Amino acid sequence: MGMQNKQILVVEDEASIREMLRFALERAEFRVMLAANAQEARLKIAEAQPDLILLDWMMPGLSGVEFAKELKSGATSKDIPIIMVTARAEEEDKVRGLNIGADDYVSKPFSFPELIARIQAVLRRSLPGGVEERLAVAGLEVDAASQRVTARGEPVKLGPTEYRLLHFFISHPERVYTREQVLDRVWGQNVYVEERTVDVHIRRLRKALEPYGYDNMIQTVRGTGYRFSDKV
Repeated sequence: MGMQNKQILVVEDEASIREMLRFALERAEFRVMLAANAQEARLKIAEAQPDLILLDWMMPGLSGVEFAKELKSGATSKDIPIIMVTARAEEEDKVRGLNIGADDYVSKPFSFPELIARIQAVLRRSLPGGVEERLAVAGLEVDAASQRVTARGEPVKLGPTEYRLLHFFISHPERVYTREQVLDRVWGQNVYVEERTVDVHIRRLRKALEPYGYDNMIQTVRGTGYRFSDKV
């Protein structure tokens, strides 16, 4: 299933940025709907369910954050992936954006190739079936169809929770996630699990990856949480 003809709703109050985004997205062969605010966006979503929403963080009236919360709690809109566009690069904003259920974020100023790549990655994750078949970073590969993990071709034995944890991290590289976010994404939002449980499973996952030299890809970010990266 190609990315062509996927419909993107751009919610952005500045007309010049709206047009620029429309131009870049249409050049990448997406169909584009535009809205200047939450009210217009609601009408557009009612007309035609978009495949992804590109949502400005700072909008007059109902802010992007509030609107994202509304979308994520609506029965018909809760499964539409959202990428927040933020002018402020502060980590805590991004963390807040991810906490309310946004799927990703890009910071202004961004390059169009980066934006298109982010959109494609989020769309791939939200395809029916919900997973890319194979995810690989630096020789560590997760095969989602068979739920097998290999390190440079060698099979790695993981328990079901460690597998889900690794799958989550390898799908979202180079991002810092709090323990709370990891719990929400890996265990599910309504499950009561203590945050320390995350640490226990991270330790087990590292231990399983250690013989292959991949344990250091799961990095502890002091005072925040964890990041998956092949960069030291």
